Amino acid sequence: MGNVLPVAVGAAIGLVGVLLGSWFTARRQDRLWLREQKLKAGIGFNTAVAQLLDHLKETRLGDVGPGADELADRMQEARSALYLLCADGTVDLADSLARRVWSTRPTDGRDDRRAEFQETLDLLRRFTHQLRKEIAST
Repeated sequence: MGNVLPVAVGAAIGLVGVLLGSWFTARRQDRLWLREQKLKAGIGFNTAVAQLLDHLKETRLGDVGPGADELADRMQEARSALYLLCADGTVDLADSLARRVWSTRPTDGRDDRRAEFQETLDLLRRFTHQLRKEIAST
């Protein structure tokens, strides 16, 4: 009977260790999943924005590839994922960038539109930097 208590305490400690290990593993898997989802959404959003801007600037190398409507749909889908996954600062930059892309017009060689286009590219870089920081902290 005297040997039962040490065995019970050892078993309880082992059980607590297993439970804590399982909990930490589950949390780690959740963080990795969230990080992967943010990365996929960010890649989709950045790609759609860059392709839309190229389309608006008319720098595509031909007519092969998605049209502006399909690119806009892709951008909106990725933006929706960012809304669900990312912090407010990243979502706000995504909103600003999307609004900026909607208002961007083809440059047609005009200096004022080139400056506007460059500001949009700068906003894209800020968004990418913010998303990169958020993914790294996940």
